[in-house]
Amino acid sequence: MYAITLADIAVAFIPVVVTLFIIFYWSTSIKNAVVAILRMLLQLMLIGYTLEFIFHANNQWIIVAVLSFMLLAASWIALGPLPVKRSTLLGCSLAAIAVGGIFNLVLVSQGVLHADPWFQPAIMIPLAGMIFSNSMNSVSLAGERFYSELDHHDDYARARSTAFQAALIPITNSLLAVGLVSLPGMMTGQILAGTSPLIAARYQIVVMCMIFSSAGISAALFLWLIRSQCRQQTAANGVDTCG
Repeated sequence: MYAITLADIAVAFIPVVVTLFIIFYWSTSIKNAVVAILRMLLQLMLIGYTLEFIFHANNQWIIVAVLSFMLLAASWIALGPLPVKRSTLLGCSLAAIAVGGIFNLVLVSQGVLHADPWFQPAIMIPLAGMIFSNSMNSVSLAGERFYSELDHHDDYARARSTAFQAALIPITNSLLAVGLVSLPGMMTGQILAGTSPLIAARYQIVVMCMIFSSAGISAALFLWLIRSQCRQQTAANGVDTCG
């Protein structure tokens, strides 16, 4: 696979500069775009060096620590859009993402890819990133929609059903569009690396199954776990619609 140089990266930034000029002339502020790009550069460079160290260390305890941090961060970030204190639902979010995410991570890494050793960094960390991020998004969407429905005085079952369907919209659209509208990142990366498109397609099928199920399981478990919070909110309104 071709090793991209700093000069190559500079070429990739030409359309970025053009876009920044457009933002500068058409928008009131260019600050957000510039900060986002600078953060992207810094974060990706740091993660590149970090992963280089982790891959060379090849230590199971380092992998466990990294996965634990990823899981905790995803659980915390998922609660951002919800109209409640994060601390009150962190346990629910953590449990939901852990169950939905770790189940799929173990199944795919050991049952499909047969990682040897089991903590092989090049397999575990990328897979965990995809799984936990999708679980995080589904929990966030489910929680936000759930509380929105409760504000309209819907009962628990109706709010749960609506929230669960909303949480699965992004991944369902991805399933419908894959291969027709887009070639996902893993498949594109493998093809660029010289892998046969047929093999790359098989890998992508596994990935799509993985992120669909992790998103669905995590969202469903989160909605089930926050039923007690539903009772507290509806009781404050004088009506218990949570059953």
